[in-house]
Amino acid sequence: MAYRKLGRKNKHRRSMLANLTKDVIMNERIETTETRAKEVRKFVDKMITYGKDGSLVSRRKALAFLHNNETVVKKVFDDLAKRYENRNGGYTRILKLTERRGDDALMVILELVEGDAK
Repeated sequence: MAYRKLGRKNKHRRSMLANLTKDVIMNERIETTETRAKEVRKFVDKMITYGKDGSLVSRRKALAFLHNNETVVKKVFDDLAKRYENRNGGYTRILKLTERRGDDALMVILELVEGDAK
């Protein structure tokens, strides 16, 4: 699987992606740069797929990636898994905004799409 390094060392990048994933799951939308959003959406989709599977192994994998944050994992397995039970992927959308003033990076909104049963 190809991935972006995002100008970070491995541990910092993994921690940043896990924190952004937690933010997307809890708030259901975040504002970040385009490259970070494209990378984070892979992990958000993976966590929701784990939630739809619902097995103990999937729960432990989600807990391991999300730094043992049980409230986020509970939301994934209880709420989001039910919301997206009839959807086969594509749980997030990226809406482009404007460039950031300091470094001209393209800012976007990464949000969860509306599910079938809400």
